[in-house]
Amino acid sequence: MRLAPERVQNQVTMNASSHIIQSGVISGDVHLHSSLLPVVIPRQLPLTNHWFSGRDVELHALSAAVTAGHHVAVIGTGGVGKTSLVLHWARHNVDRYPDGQLYVDLRGKRAADAVRALLDGLDPGTRTPMPSLDAQVGRYRSLLAGRRMLVVLENVPDEAQMVNLLPGPGDNTALLTSRDRLDGLSASAGLERVKLFPLTQPEAVHLVARRIGTERANREPAALTELVHYCGGLPLALSVAAGRLATHPSFSIAAVADELRDASTRIDVLATGEPATTLADVLSSSFDSLSAKGRELLLLIGAAPLPDFSVHSLAALAGTRPEQVLGPMRELERASLVDEHSPGRWQVHDLVRLHAAQHARDTCSATMRLADHYLHSAIAADRHLDRNREPLPVDPPVPGSLPRTFDDYAGALAWFDTEHPVVLATQRMAVELGRHRQVWQLSWATHSYWWRMARTQDQVDGWRLALTAAQELGDPLWTAIAHRLLGSASARSGALDDSTFDHLERALTLFVDLSDVAGQGDVHRTLARTHERAGHFAEALSHARAALDRYREFGEPHQVADALDLTAWCEAKLERFADAGRHGTEALDLYQRLEDHDGVATALDSLGHLAQLTGKHIDATEYYERALHLLRGRNIFHEAGTLDRLGELYSGLGNVARARAAWQRAFELFSAQSRHEDRDRVHERLATLGDA
Repeated sequence: MRLAPERVQNQVTMNASSHIIQSGVISGDVHLHSSLLPVVIPRQLPLTNHWFSGRDVELHALSAAVTAGHHVAVIGTGGVGKTSLVLHWARHNVDRYPDGQLYVDLRGKRAADAVRALLDGLDPGTRTPMPSLDAQVGRYRSLLAGRRMLVVLENVPDEAQMVNLLPGPGDNTALLTSRDRLDGLSASAGLERVKLFPLTQPEAVHLVARRIGTERANREPAALTELVHYCGGLPLALSVAAGRLATHPSFSIAAVADELRDASTRIDVLATGEPATTLADVLSSSFDSLSAKGRELLLLIGAAPLPDFSVHSLAALAGTRPEQVLGPMRELERASLVDEHSPGRWQVHDLVRLHAAQHARDTCSATMRLADHYLHSAIAADRHLDRNREPLPVDPPVPGSLPRTFDDYAGALAWFDTEHPVVLATQRMAVELGRHRQVWQLSWATHSYWWRMARTQDQVDGWRLALTAAQELGDPLWTAIAHRLLGSASARSGALDDSTFDHLERALTLFVDLSDVAGQGDVHRTLARTHERAGHFAEALSHARAALDRYREFGEPHQVADALDLTAWCEAKLERFADAGRHGTEALDLYQRLEDHDGVATALDSLGHLAQLTGKHIDATEYYERALHLLRGRNIFHEAGTLDRLGELYSGLGNVARARAAWQRAFELFSAQSRHEDRDRVHERLATLGDA
């Protein structure tokens, strides 16, 4: 009889993490083999830029944010070096991430494609299809949990679904690069941001020198400075230019800089043939992402080579209301195409502007509105700076130019302080466009500001442009005025040479030909001041008297007061003290009747100088202090001179503390005005001043 087989029962008593085999009877040996694939630590970071240079501040900010446990986005315009910065940091911090580094370039990818790529890096042996994006994201974060990994997400286009790519809580770090500011991720996910700006000039020079060799760079320092200027501090542009030099060792730096000099072709010169490294293609990808309104406004900005833009100038450029440009400008800022460097003022990188200019069409009306905006705003401000000045006859502003208006002197001065660099750039734009009337008128409208704030070189440059414009127009009156004011500015700058006097003599001849008595008086007054600065006191007095005669003939009381004050000054220099006292007092009385506070201040200064020369120190001190009270902040050219004389007076009286205070302030003002001879003289006096 056969015995019944024993009942065999198998039971799995523990969790199975892989395949198991259940068998009733096992005959022979049992061999177990692991089904687990070897663990792969992903090392996906691409090649870094060997020529990386600078960025110490940004690298420190990146490290600080990561140490604090944040994910970080490096943002900035195309070509500014975002990827190079992130990869450079990552290569030098691999020890932070022993479980590996993942990398995905999101250009042209959907979020689902990006998650799939990240999963492939984390678990290369698994090809199980995921039913949904949520499932993929869940597996992605589960695989990251408990690890210390770096995830680099390059070219993040915007915030849509990108939050799914950020690792969950733990020791993992995500580094993003984007031209978008990613405001939403910053708000919702606590994303830290490091904004990249163009390299500084020393950093840019160092980058090129590393590529071409220090010895070669040192042979042409001026040309190298010019080259990096044309590249605008953009690492991509600098690398292209440096690469051209490295490829052609026989080429001079000056030759490559010369290729970049023409602004109209500069973008094309910075081409490599590869879309990822050709500046035009890099910038075009940003342009293509804009809305129609954003793109239209950026193209108009491209036609206006200004250092920055206010909301009012942008409205004039676009021919719309100020509030209607805010939306497009916010969009341009989010795309890192402009930078709001102060509230309501934006800058655009020069190469971004040049790229926009290449695509701009029919911008004549826009630039005319912009120029008229600044011209008529400056005229309105000028009326507050010098209420006694003859009004400038100009055509009404073109529709849509929206010039500013001002309530008082302080508002007008504040506008000029802010907008002065833009006014100068607007004038240069008018020169390039051949708008000679606007060129001349902008110099006239800005003259009072130049004079009061001692912007002597700007005054020289502006009136030189105005003289050329007047000659192009064939206008003898405007030519005469430009010759006079160019001569005056040159004398103020210390250029007391033949050319300065030649301008003034030409102006006098033209005013005589025009039978313009007041104009002749203006030239004589300028000649008097110029001769006085040159130490020709007799000639100065002669011209001061000639100016006084013509102003009295013309019957303009403010000009008569000016000539009386100037006559008194010249007489004091010639030690004709009685005449000087009489004319100086007459000038002060007339200024006071006219309620001309600036004139009162200059007359008080002249009388103070006369009292100082005649040993009436108490009177001199009182005159100077009263003058300073009126001058302070309104006319820093004259304020510096009065302080200098007051310091000399106090020093002579043995009041060292007050002398030092007056000379220290004079030194600061002379320095700010680039009046180097006066600055050095006062500095020497301060150095030799004894103790109090």
